[in-house]
Amino acid sequence: MTHPPLLSRRLALGAVALVLIGAVVYVSLRTGPLAPIRVTVAHAKEGSLSPAIFGIGTVEARRSWLVGPTVAGRVLSVKVDVGDAVKAGQLLAEMDPVDLEQRLAALDASMARAGSAQVSAQAQVSDATARRALAAANTQRNQDLARQNFISTGALEAKLQEQASAEAALQAARANLTGAGQDLTRLKAERDALAQQRSNVRLFAPADAVVTTRDAEAGSTVVAGQPVLRLMDPGSLWVRMRVDQGRSQGLAVGLPAHITLRSQPNTPLAGQVARIELLADSVTEERLAQVAFAQPPSGVSVGEMAEVTLDLPATASSLLLPNASIQRQQGQTGVWRLRDNRPEFAPVQFGASSLDGQVQVLGGLDKADQVVIYSEKALKTGARIKVVDALAGSTGAKP
Repeated sequence: MTHPPLLSRRLALGAVALVLIGAVVYVSLRTGPLAPIRVTVAHAKEGSLSPAIFGIGTVEARRSWLVGPTVAGRVLSVKVDVGDAVKAGQLLAEMDPVDLEQRLAALDASMARAGSAQVSAQAQVSDATARRALAAANTQRNQDLARQNFISTGALEAKLQEQASAEAALQAARANLTGAGQDLTRLKAERDALAQQRSNVRLFAPADAVVTTRDAEAGSTVVAGQPVLRLMDPGSLWVRMRVDQGRSQGLAVGLPAHITLRSQPNTPLAGQVARIELLADSVTEERLAQVAFAQPPSGVSVGEMAEVTLDLPATASSLLLPNASIQRQQGQTGVWRLRDNRPEFAPVQFGASSLDGQVQVLGGLDKADQVVIYSEKALKTGARIKVVDALAGSTGAKP
């Protein structure tokens, strides 16, 4: 027979166990792994979007120049410094001409000698022409005398030989004259080339510009093609913009742009797309575009970072959703839609999106549909959920 105090103790322990089991079940169903998933929801609403394309880039100059010698040499002097504004044709720097002056003087002397040789050859031609004319006249007279048998055949042949020699001498004189002229032409070409080389040691500004870098100093040696100075046209500044390929739909020349420089974050500058590069970056999966300023900004550094927003035409009125609601399930894009307070995946066709987080719905949803925006964990079809205004402690996770 059970003792009454022992029975009371067992009943008390059983009651405590039941309470604990009930508490565990309650906690599991409300806050544990079996608890409903808390979600935030929203209705699709009608409206139009003002889509935009966002990208970052760097300020570059459309027109820039590298000024340097065409042959290796030593820098004699640099007459401008970084930041100086220069005019077209202004002398910027000069290379050491070394022996170019002496070589020019030698060629001048050679040209003078060739000119004298040409004059001498011309005189020889004149002399040979006169001798040929005299030989021809003597031959004619001796032929007349030979027909009258006043001179012998041998005397006539001697005159004919003199005429042939005079003709050969004239041809030789003309050849010498031609050779003298060719020598003079060759020397002139050599002198022009050397004069061009001499002028190349003087470095002039190709256009109105600003000096951006000074890469060599007086006394330093540079190779052919190495720049001594770098110039740019400050009026040709633009932004080389990089845009994610997946978000570049609608990118076109002429789109209006808002440019925000890192040095002027509170002063957006107007501009427009001037050029779209044909080659995209396959590594970063970005497209490249050049965005020109409407007015050349002042105090901007080449290479400065900039943020660019391109305005696209507004869309027609349609359903809109926050893009945080977009999900992919089994290769399909869509959203989690509520049916009888249970989530089900609905494939949806989306259109343009805006920078404020809205996306255009082209098909697959009705205006009355309620869509999950954020959830505590990944959803499954038919999962138990609890709709809340916000997920406490965080901004929420995508469903």
